Amino acid sequence: MKVNNYKYYDLVMAAFVTVLITANIIGPAKISQLDLPIFGVITFGAGVLFFPIAFIFGDILTEVYGYAASRRVIWVGFAGLAFASLMAWVVVALPPAPFWKNQEVYEVAFGSAWRVALAGLIAFAAGEFANSFVMAKMKIWTKGKKLWTRTIGSTVIGEGVDSILFYPLAFYNSGIIPNEMLMLVVVAQFLAKTGVEIAFTPITYKIIKFLKTKEKIDFYDAKTNFNPFTLKG
Repeated sequence: MKVNNYKYYDLVMAAFVTVLITANIIGPAKISQLDLPIFGVITFGAGVLFFPIAFIFGDILTEVYGYAASRRVIWVGFAGLAFASLMAWVVVALPPAPFWKNQEVYEVAFGSAWRVALAGLIAFAAGEFANSFVMAKMKIWTKGKKLWTRTIGSTVIGEGVDSILFYPLAFYNSGIIPNEMLMLVVVAQFLAKTGVEIAFTPITYKIIKFLKTKEKIDFYDAKTNFNPFTLKG
């Protein structure tokens, strides 16, 4: 499939990469706490509110344009995130001017350790490819019906893979999160991110319907090469 034949593909890719980089660079620096009427006090990384939107774009791309088109976007997002992480490290590492007193604050906001950055890249790629793969396969199994089963089913797998990889890789024996608390954090973040995606389901439906109508495409991955490390087919 030649993606340059489509009017909105590049716009969706740009939105995907923007959300991804924003969620990973801005979100992790702040831990938030809310007191909700039913659930009580919950504590979470602010990025959890935005990172799931990247998976929503992954669902949209796979449902409309197919796995191969989504795979290209995932690798573009991976490259963008890697570059942003590298540049953040370089800027933080530059020696501050003697009169500039904000280095410590800057390090807290943008100085993610190499281990956390690497864990984020690995978890993102694995989770997104799992999400896209399940979405594409379920579309064939359901014969294109019951879209909600695909968006939610792929989200459960994709977010599950992302969460279960990221937190142990980033924080096991790190002294930041106690080892005995890691699985609790994994489950809490998984439920929160999945909940955000489920809440966005009506919007996802509308965007998919719009794109299918405008692009005149509804791709099925019956003959797709699902190798994540190739850009062919």
